[in-house]
Amino acid sequence: MLRRIAPYVSNAAIFAGRAGHFPSAANIQVQLESQGLALAVRAGCGCCGIASKNAERVRSASKILASEEPVIPATAGHFATATLDTSTTAGRYAHALFELANEANAIDAVKADLERFDALVAESPDLMRLVRSPVFSADEQLQALSAVLDRTSIGGLAAKFLKLVTTNRRLFAVRDMVKAFRTMVANHKGEATAEVTVAEALNDGHAAALRDALKAVSGKDVDLAIKVDPSIIGGLVVKLGSRMVDTSLRSKLNAIRHAMKEAQ
Repeated sequence: MLRRIAPYVSNAAIFAGRAGHFPSAANIQVQLESQGLALAVRAGCGCCGIASKNAERVRSASKILASEEPVIPATAGHFATATLDTSTTAGRYAHALFELANEANAIDAVKADLERFDALVAESPDLMRLVRSPVFSADEQLQALSAVLDRTSIGGLAAKFLKLVTTNRRLFAVRDMVKAFRTMVANHKGEATAEVTVAEALNDGHAAALRDALKAVSGKDVDLAIKVDPSIIGGLVVKLGSRMVDTSLRSKLNAIRHAMKEAQ
């Protein structure tokens, strides 16, 4: 059955929910394993100990970003500017959540919870399948999601928001919502948001060094949105506003391959 999509998200609905709408932990009988969602919640975040090679990548990216005209390989694409479009589903939901979080003085707490959930989705194929697959019903998604939230101690406004998104059958767009919310928080704080793609997780020291380098370029505090993508093989891909620096090994290999084809 086709349903008309509401043109906006009700702030009141996110904050309060409908009566009896969200099940309590006591009513959740479903275990993660029942839907193949055996989440491996490892001790620690796994973002540790990639020592000298990551330090060198950070230094290399810092030098490029500090130059007046960043060096961008031909295969890296053109400059790109990240903007928040509130006409999209993700933009509308993120805007509604931001207003509520701002009123409740809970922006940082909500952001931390959403980013923690987003990290869980990124590292778990089973949870990613739950979020993206249309095979699961809204009730199945809600029960499994509730179990995940309880297990990871994600609560408050962020949990209510995620449950509402699930009930409205918009869970497939939740990662875009998190990204949009992060952008709104950065704009609110006068920060810049940098999207960083790495082959292996950066430790705290390397992330801090990269953050300092980006601050020197932008003149603003920088919020890092770090994505681990082993397919880039090595190096960094950094997008900061209209600048993009691609020092990934994948791009360098592609450039060499392209040059060899032209030489034939």
